[in-house]
Amino acid sequence: QVQLVESGGGFVQAGGSLRLSCVASGSVNSINAMGWYRQAPGKQREFVAAITRSGSTHYADTVKGRFTISRNNAKNTIYLQIDRLQPSDTCMYYCYSERAEGYDPYWGQGTQVAVSS
Repeated sequence: QVQLVESGGGFVQAGGSLRLSCVASGSVNSINAMGWYRQAPGKQREFVAAITRSGSTHYADTVKGRFTISRNNAKNTIYLQIDRLQPSDTCMYYCYSERAEGYDPYWGQGTQVAVSS
């Protein structure tokens, strides 16, 4: 299996920036795409961004232009750079790693982002 550990969240003023990290360990050779979801209290989890092992990226329309996903293969790590933070970005951010088709992805425990107005 794959273990995912997120870090980099915090409490930030609107307009600021954060860089979230997600380190993968375990059966890393089984990983294809990785990415990020986020979830606010009382709301459903929503897709944020994804990156394939070949480097292709995809973003939710709600974050496009402010969020940048990247990877460091040597460190088995993906990142989420968040710029021009907004109060609506206040969520728990979860890293995921896709598995074989038909299986649920692996999930990290999340890192909290809180943005003040």
